[in-house]
Amino acid sequence: MEALRSRPHAQVLIIGGGINGVGTFRDLALQGVEVALVERGDYCQGASGASSHMIHGGIRYLENGEFRLVRESVVERNRLLKIAPHYVKPLKTTIPIFSTFSGILAAPVRFLTHKQGKPQERGAFLIKAGLTMYDSFSRDGGTVPRHEFKGRSKALAELPALNPGIKYAATYYDASVHNPERLTLDVLQDGEKAGLAGGGAAGTARARATNYLAATAVTADGVELTDQLTGESFTFTADVLVNTTGAWVDATNTAMGAETRFMGGTKGSHIVLDHPGLLAACNGREIFFEHTDGRIVLIYPMGDRVLVGTTDVNADMAKDAVCTEEEIDYFFDLIGHVFPEIPVTRNEIVYTFSGVRPLPRHDETAPGFVSRDYRIERSDRAVAGATVPVLSLVGGKWTTFRALSEHLANDVLAILGAERKTSTAKLAIGGGAGFPATDAGVEAWIAAHATGAISASRAGVLLTRYGTRADTVIAYLSAGAAPDVPFESTHELSTREIAFMVEHEQIGHLVDVLIRRTSLAFRGLVTAELLAETAAALAGPLGWSKAKQQQEIRHAEDVLDRFHGVQVQSLIA
Repeated sequence: MEALRSRPHAQVLIIGGGINGVGTFRDLALQGVEVALVERGDYCQGASGASSHMIHGGIRYLENGEFRLVRESVVERNRLLKIAPHYVKPLKTTIPIFSTFSGILAAPVRFLTHKQGKPQERGAFLIKAGLTMYDSFSRDGGTVPRHEFKGRSKALAELPALNPGIKYAATYYDASVHNPERLTLDVLQDGEKAGLAGGGAAGTARARATNYLAATAVTADGVELTDQLTGESFTFTADVLVNTTGAWVDATNTAMGAETRFMGGTKGSHIVLDHPGLLAACNGREIFFEHTDGRIVLIYPMGDRVLVGTTDVNADMAKDAVCTEEEIDYFFDLIGHVFPEIPVTRNEIVYTFSGVRPLPRHDETAPGFVSRDYRIERSDRAVAGATVPVLSLVGGKWTTFRALSEHLANDVLAILGAERKTSTAKLAIGGGAGFPATDAGVEAWIAAHATGAISASRAGVLLTRYGTRADTVIAYLSAGAAPDVPFESTHELSTREIAFMVEHEQIGHLVDVLIRRTSLAFRGLVTAELLAETAAALAGPLGWSKAKQQQEIRHAEDVLDRFHGVQVQSLIA
């Protein structure tokens, strides 16, 4: 907070620290613009952190006639595979198909009217047409193989646990992002680094970002910013305001004295399963299909866990987004539809999450058919005696964040009368720079860094977590007065690494470490012992008392229970 309070003005103030706000922050910083960003919670805490972990072209958007969005999405998917290879990986995807011609008559109606009508499965004919068009968008710079169609017998030979009632299986490639929270941090840190270009000190950085700082009002002096950890407030001014608060865009505009009605978000929930049988049944690929109610759903492996999602229902913004018992029943039903011989119980759920998609208002359109494209709305506000342009982002999705950020940054540059200096299209993101391109390369990197107190296992964890930025982390760990010793509760963290996170990654709460700086919560690995060790490690660099540590442990337990279905257990009998 001090970085903004000490210099309470910037050319641009971005409100909202999801991937689109952070991407715009990075882009503007690279153009030499003085830019500040505030986020009321932690970075990537909202919809950006509750995604389906997919980087995809959106094959089903073809049915809505959104060819521009699909083309852009495929191009951006291919780019992210190249510029963020540490987190974005190719994802082999199979669609089980139960009919040949189903949906042929209904599809033109959906295409022309965007109305869903009676739920009806898409048959092989429609899916083949869609995948052929999808492949065509990858002709220039494509990085994934083209689709394949197989009949029932060959499909079941590859995936024997599939419903034997299938007629075909179509296989194509998209991509997944296994750690969207850390990718968001990489983008943010790229922006901060760009803001220091030219040798400026941290106190004079052109690009400054702070989490747990909310825009709470517009006063006669400027935008009121309130620290969500301490309650302190101060006033900040900017020449341009950018609202990238996702589903809360209208609420943010209202707080700033300009009511809008742009948004109509839908809730999407997911569950994470520790289920070796289902993991094996997926055979290393995503199963992407249409349930009997017409909803597109997915099942796919994330490491040694299986992610299942997603729902798509109109969100009640007055309530917290959580995965309900009804949604869990729905997920179990769809798993049974595709893998009828694989039983799944609630005991195998290790994590749940839910978020509100930042979609436009859609009074007459079914949730599943609302456009995933984006638009930028401009209005002018009187702030501190000046007329300040306010750009509000409506819509957007993970896959297109780089292109969207470039578009939004271009609009800001036009207002400022500035020119674009560089493009981000081919610019490596964070730890994706120099990331090993092969498994052999990964093994060689680990072997080269497994020295002294850093074991091969530890080096591998750090490479997965930070990409090639793990070089910096390992140097930090090795520079400590004492050897870097992993926690007793997990070999994936240490007191010294926690200190690194505090120094470089803006930790506000204990739970930030478990959900957004590591994947420990996602994988169901949080224990009472881990909470205690992490709180103790944070206490030194953050100056927490024993009472504060206990408060943070209770806060983490509450967040994990209420929002993620996790009841923390002790490893000690």
